[in-house]
Amino acid sequence: MNKLQILVVEDDQPVRNLISVTLKANSYKYITAKNGQEAIMQVSSCNPDIVLLDLGLPDIDGVEVIKTIRSWSNMPIIVISARSEDSDKIEALDNGADDYLTKPFSVDELLARLRVTIRRLAIIQSNNENGKSVFTNGKLEIDYAAGCAYLDGKELHLTPIEYKLLCLMSQNTGKVLTHTFITQNIWGSARESDVASLRVFMATLRKKIESLPDSPQYIQTHIGIGYRMMKVE
Repeated sequence: MNKLQILVVEDDQPVRNLISVTLKANSYKYITAKNGQEAIMQVSSCNPDIVLLDLGLPDIDGVEVIKTIRSWSNMPIIVISARSEDSDKIEALDNGADDYLTKPFSVDELLARLRVTIRRLAIIQSNNENGKSVFTNGKLEIDYAAGCAYLDGKELHLTPIEYKLLCLMSQNTGKVLTHTFITQNIWGSARESDVASLRVFMATLRKKIESLPDSPQYIQTHIGIGYRMMKVE
């Protein structure tokens, strides 16, 4: 049995049952909630490791649930919603969701998203326990203390902005970061000009870390939303 506990927040019983059966079949522990108030209560009392959250809840909008959880916890939140517009995804991600899965979804994709999230949790826990200041992902290595990055053992010659971007992405491996989140962290604002600059800097960064920039291995683009650093085995 997987030691992690997952909270399933879903008011649609057939969908809730599908997710629950899937988790049980893959040896995950889980608890469920049928609405937003129950979800918040479960989070505060049971402290689950991951939340699977529907946005269309009968009492509170799912985005409000995200905001409430984020007021005291950084636990991963994966949204599973029928809302498929980019604006809905961006709103959820900007308010603290870690990932967004659109209904109808495949069980295999849900399990894959969970594995990515669990790996990210393990990396964070390991770094915290060991006090590590070096990030390693495939052939990419970042020495946060020294302020240097390496690819296949060779130092990368990055501009200050490129290095800040790389660090921000690496510290959120597996998580979709919106344009707004990135630009606010890098430039302190989210103007259209900042988003345009972000695309330019991301393109130059990719040329330096990707062997095939048009088929990126490390940084994945989510068109209209943002970017995600992938975990490279």
